[in-house]
Amino acid sequence: MPKFKNFAATKGKLDAKKNNQFVKMGRQIIVEARNGGADPNANLKLKALIQKAKQMQMPGDNIERAIKKGAGNSDADELISIRYEGYGVGGVAVMVSCLTDNRNRTGAEVRAAFNKRGGAMGEPNCVAWMFDEKGVLVIEKDEDFDMDEDTVMMAALEAGAEDVSFDEESIEILTEPSEFDAVKAALEEQGFTFVSAEVAMVPKNTVTVTGDDAANMLKMLDTLEDNDDVQNVYTNMDIPEEELAKLGR
Repeated sequence: MPKFKNFAATKGKLDAKKNNQFVKMGRQIIVEARNGGADPNANLKLKALIQKAKQMQMPGDNIERAIKKGAGNSDADELISIRYEGYGVGGVAVMVSCLTDNRNRTGAEVRAAFNKRGGAMGEPNCVAWMFDEKGVLVIEKDEDFDMDEDTVMMAALEAGAEDVSFDEESIEILTEPSEFDAVKAALEEQGFTFVSAEVAMVPKNTVTVTGDDAANMLKMLDTLEDNDDVQNVYTNMDIPEEELAKLGR
């Protein structure tokens, strides 16, 4: 009986997290359909969001409903894009981008997440200078991946990428935000597929955290990411692999 109860509790948490991700994605689709139009063939950002939604197994009805809401402006105008900035423990810079229908509620909840784990929310642009906005395309190295690094690098640079980096498990391609869609499309035409592809805030330098600081930072990020209003959280935190293993991550 305890084993079943544990399984049920775990499944409940996973289902809740999936629903949370669907809410976040739905809001992004609403805003993009409103701003760039509801036709994915004419709105590449919307097309990319739809593709991402399908990859995360978001129901088709949810996707269509979000597009219609954005196109009809039924409740899309209520969503406000806002960014909060501050510091976590150990001097880690944190940026939190949100889509919300209630600025006061979201601000209070984000501030509480900072405060509970020893951080502090700051003024606008207090840490933004520590990040660059970049297009980030990630290719996973798996058993089906048979291209050598030189081939990938040449293809990416010829497509207009700014930089390419490699590690044991993945390849990361950086672009200027204005070149992101073109580079992504050019590489997809050559057969490349990406485990993630987005315009994100990339830290110029990282801060290593360990022990209690690492544990508190991870708990802060969990709290923020569980919030439906929070779309993305960016940090300049670096936790060594062995430290993540100790923390069960």
